[in-house]
Order: sequence, then structure tokens, then C-alpha cells
Amino acid sequence: MTSKSEQKLSLFALIGMVVGSMVGAGIFNLPGRFATATGPFGAIIAWLIAGTGMYMLARVFQALAEKRPDIDSGVFAYAKAGFGDYMGFLSAFGYWLGSCLGNVFYWVLIGSTLGRFFPGPFGDGSTAIAIIVSLIGIWAFHFLILRGVEQATFINTVVTIAKIVPLIVAILAFIFFFNYSQFSENFFGGVGMPEKTLVAQVRDTMLITVFVFLGIEGASVYSRFAKTRSDVGSATILGFVAVTGLMVAITMLPYATAPRAAIAGVQNPSLAGALELAVGHWGAVLISIGVLISVLGAYLAWSLICAEVLFAAAKSQDMPKLFAAQNSNRVPANALWLTNIVVSLFVISTYWSRDAFNFMLDMTSVTALLPYLLVAGYGVLIARSGLGYETTQNERGRDQLFAWIAVIYTLFMFVAAGLKYVLLVAVLFAPGTILYFWARREQNARFFTSVELIIFAVTLVAGLAGFVGLLTGAITP
Repeated sequence: MTSKSEQKLSLFALIGMVVGSMVGAGIFNLPGRFATATGPFGAIIAWLIAGTGMYMLARVFQALAEKRPDIDSGVFAYAKAGFGDYMGFLSAFGYWLGSCLGNVFYWVLIGSTLGRFFPGPFGDGSTAIAIIVSLIGIWAFHFLILRGVEQATFINTVVTIAKIVPLIVAILAFIFFFNYSQFSENFFGGVGMPEKTLVAQVRDTMLITVFVFLGIEGASVYSRFAKTRSDVGSATILGFVAVTGLMVAITMLPYATAPRAAIAGVQNPSLAGALELAVGHWGAVLISIGVLISVLGAYLAWSLICAEVLFAAAKSQDMPKLFAAQNSNRVPANALWLTNIVVSLFVISTYWSRDAFNFMLDMTSVTALLPYLLVAGYGVLIARSGLGYETTQNERGRDQLFAWIAVIYTLFMFVAAGLKYVLLVAVLFAPGTILYFWARREQNARFFTSVELIIFAVTLVAGLAGFVGLLTGAITP
């Protein structure tokens, strides 16, 4: 059996988990998604909002890692500590489910990237051949991870370094071909694009910004393996700053090399098409290779995170104890099996989807918002109570301000997403509560407090409304 000391992760490895989790599929789709929504002016405002909101959330994760070092697997554990058992369950289930949907998105993107070169078999990533290849990949990663966390995180670190190279090359190429006149023409909207208010333009970018920032909590989720607890917060901030710089550059620079309408019309992954407009076909080939490396690396990181969330939730009795089992390599095997079975089912379902690519992206983003909101809320509670601030009272006001801004930001994201996606998430959350009942029955514990019963009733009503909307066609995925 692998010893606990052999499983400990350094600061560099934790940063690799954050960067590896964040630099996945989303960053390679920023040029097309932003160009469809807005010009450079709207993009600047969108990144200021998203960057500020997510930076505040990163600071909340950092503060909680320092002030509550007793809480591991922070995303759901913070929600439980602050808001009770059922909210902790919803946070864990939502985070896990969103991660599963994100992993499905990765495989759809892999298929669509291969479809650029082999359009017949792979098409848009949801053909029968693409699904078969995805299923083979899912289970190959599954058995790799079962061999041990240390091996998987080492591979993630190597892949993280490798996949940054095409992004740097793309940025340098965009800088070399920078055309100020073209950038000016695109700045307030560009030629041949529909008229939209600035508010609408910014709103239409919000879900993609949430998606590309997913993974900011990677070090926090994996904190039980950190060599030094303070490294968790440092890795979160350092990873955030590095990846944000990459994402802003990848978004803004293409506006200076081609008309906005041309960028908006390229095939996914849109960074490949945008670079092809600037430098020719070799650019698309380079980025496509980078996409395959990046997405496979991100998939590895998120598979680890998915299993860790279920495992930690089961260990704290928020999920059935079945998922607390580990194999001889200390890998949460049952949690990993359930994760990959669910991912496989979702991948198979894309065969009948009209637009699996964007639907999975947006659903992943919205599903992550509840866990983030609860973490931010817990940051407010901790700063107000003073717990953990006994020797650092001067930091309470600052941390409370950061947490409140993070709360406002996540609430704004819910509004930007729209009622449709909130109801669709409730459609998944309502039946997921079965796992909560299972866990509570194992413990002979009360199912709900009076407040939690109200929350469950609201979730159930929203889920029924979403289900009826799907049946009647009022809501279309």
C-alpha cells in the first residue's frame, strides 16, 4: 500500500493542479465565443467583471484554507460548515455533477477537433465513432487513475507544461500580426454583426467566463495531499494570476488580426480557426494538437477532483459510505467508478443532442455556481464571526469585503445565466437528493431541519417546473 507520506504534493504540484484544471477546453474556445457576443470594448468590461469576481473567490479560498485548516476538500465542506448538512450535500452533488458534465464537454471537443481533420467519422464530436473513441478514452484514464494518485498527478504536471506551449506560440503570433486598424474597427462591435446593447453583449459572455475559471479551487479540493497547508492558498492565487493573463490575451489579440464576423464564424475549437486566419493552416494544426493535449490533461485533473469530492463527502457522511472505499493505492475506487459511468452515459446521450457542445459548456458553468456561492457565503460568516482570526484581527474587514464581492458576483452570474439553466440544474438536483436520503438513513439521522425542508421543497418545485418545461418544449436544451 502506498504510504501517506509518499502521496504528499508540493506547491509546484498543487499549482499544476490549478493550472491543469483551468487550462482545459474553455480557453481554446474564447475567441469565437467572445467574438459572437461582443467586440473588444465589451470584452474588456466582461473580463474586468469576471476577473474581479473570480479573484475575490480565489481570495476566499485562500482565506478559508488559512483560517479553517481543519476542513479538507473545501468546496462542499465549507458549505456544510456554514449552512448545514443538506446544503453541504447539494454543494457536493452539484460540484460533482458539474464536473461530470465538464468531462463530457471535453470529449465532445476532442471529437470536434478530430473532426477538423477527419470530418466523416468524427463530425461535430457526437457521431457514433466519436462516442466510441470517447468511451475508450474515459475507461483508459479510469484504470490509469486506479493505479495511484501520485502517478496521475505527475502526468498532470507534465501535461500542464506541454499544453501551455501552443498557447504561448499563438499569443506571440497574434502579437506579430497585430493590426491596430483592424482592432479599432472591431472595438465597438465591428462590421456585419447584429446590433446589441452593451449590457447584452457583456451578459452573453458570462457563462464562458465561469467555465474557463472552473478549476480555481483545484488545490483546495485536493488539500488533504498538500505537504504544507499554506501551499493551498498560494497555489490558488498563483495559478489564478497566470491563467487569467493567458485567457485575456487569447480573447483580445485575435480582434487585431481579423474582422470580428470572421472570428465569430470559425469552427470549434475557435482559437485554431482564429490563428489560421492570421498565419495560415499550420496555426490550426498547432492549436488542434494543443487542444488534444490540454483537454486530456484537464480531463485527468477533473477525474481526480470528481472522485475526491464523492470520497470526501462519503467520509464526512454526506454521501453513502459506499463511496468512501479506497483500493490498495488509496484511490477512491467506487467514487471513480460512479463518476465514469455517469460521464459515459452523458457521452452516449450526445448522439441525440442538437448542440451538445454549447449545452454542456453552459450547464457545467451554472452547476458550479451554487458551490461557489456557498463558499463565498461561508467566507462572509467566518470573517464576521472572527473564527480563525484570533491572531490576525486586522484581516477580518478585508476578507469580509472580498467574500461579499464574491457573493454578489456569483448571484450576478445566476441572473446572467437565466431562468432556463437554473431550472435545468434543479431537474438534476431534485432526483440527486436520493443519495442524501440514502446517506442519512445509513446514519439513522434526521433528513431535514425545518429550513432545509423549505430548501428541498423549492428545489423540488423548480425541478418539476424544469421537467414540465422540457416535456412541453418551453425549455429546449
